[in-house]
Order: sequence, then structure tokens, then C-alpha cells
Amino acid sequence: MDTRIAEWNDRFAKATPHELLEFFTSEFGDRLCLSSSMGAEDQVLTDMLVKINSSIRIFTLDTGRLFPETLNLIHDTCQRYKTVIEVFFPDYRQVQKMVKEKGINLFYKSIENRKLCCQLRKLEPLKRALHGMQAWITGIRKDQTLNRFNTNVIEWDETYQLIKINPLNSWSEKMVWDYIRKYQVPYNELHDKGFPSIGCQPCTRAINPGEDTRAGRWWWEDQGHKECGLHIKGT
Repeated sequence: MDTRIAEWNDRFAKATPHELLEFFTSEFGDRLCLSSSMGAEDQVLTDMLVKINSSIRIFTLDTGRLFPETLNLIHDTCQRYKTVIEVFFPDYRQVQKMVKEKGINLFYKSIENRKLCCQLRKLEPLKRALHGMQAWITGIRKDQTLNRFNTNVIEWDETYQLIKINPLNSWSEKMVWDYIRKYQVPYNELHDKGFPSIGCQPCTRAINPGEDTRAGRWWWEDQGHKECGLHIKGT
């Protein structure tokens, strides 16, 4: 598999996201999916993907703590593209147990608590969503965080044992927004209110001018912990 991925990275080193999506939708068919956080990058990929093959699975995770604007965007996107975005929820029994033992806003108390909350509300549903898939598409861009700087366009995801495709890996934030404006792609209105990165409501704030684009995520933690675990290699 490593050899195959290396060959693909060489082959598609200068390919456009559209070219990548065309190839991999043909290569994997119904064993391919797009994991969408409903962020700007994922909305761009949704627009591209639906135009190429509208039958490819698109799913998102509803943690139970999302902004109303994010929920509205799920609805609006389904309406716009006449498609169904599958919504995966956490196991309510695990969440109830966690809240009973640690409190409703446990994540503010420690990094360990926050990671537990992410585990139950995000990682466990993601594992279910990816079951049976051979490859998944994500909206990762290498300039989003230091943790993502060394990502490749095509990777092997050791955690979920499948191929991970990052078509926008080399895109800048400006390229993402140029595409959204050009094709009038629906996006989360919180982006217009100072939220470049949007997650759960209690864990996301607007950023101040000059701050890093991920500064609004888990703002009470050190800069080095700005990931929930979905896209950390080997975790």
C-alpha cells in the first residue's frame, strides 16, 4: 500500500482537486466518502464532488454541541445540491455517563477531559461512519496548523486503516474563498463574524485581528493542542 500511495502522490503532484476527485471517485466508487465538518474547505469539496458524482457518500458528525448556524448549513447544503448528508451522532449512553461523572462542560477543566469529550462525540461516531470504506476525503490544508504542515495529498490513515485523500492540501485560504464566491457555494455565516474555524459551540470563539486561524478553537489550551484527534497521524 505504501508503494501505491507513493506512486499516486508522484502522479498527482500537480493535479487539481477536481482531477483528484475524478480519479478517486472512479477508483473507489461506493467505498469512497467525504467527511465534512461543514467548514469552508469541506463545502468546496462538496460542490466539486456533487458535480462529479452525486452518489458519493457525504457525512458529517453532530456532536450535540454544534452552533445553530452549522445545523442550518447542513439543511441548506442538502437543499442546494439535492443530496443527503448523512449525520452521525455520539452514543447517548456514553455521553450521559461522561456528563454524569464529569459535568456538562467538563472540557474546560483539563486537556484530558476535553480529549475524552472529543473521543465520545467525534472519534467514535467517525469510526462508525468510516466502517466499510476504503478511502475518505478530507478538507485538510497543510497551512492550517503546524500539525498539518507535513500532510500529503494521499496518505495511509493508520488509525482507520484506509486511504486518506486531501485534495485541497496545497490550497491557500484565499483560494478556498475565491472558489466559494465564484460558484456561490453555501457557507457557515459564522465565517462572516470572525470565526475562521468552527467546531462545537462551547469550544469555539471568534478570533481577534492578527490571531492564528485556529486560535478560536479550545482557546483556553496551549497552542500545541489545537486538534481533536480526527487528523493526527498514529492516534
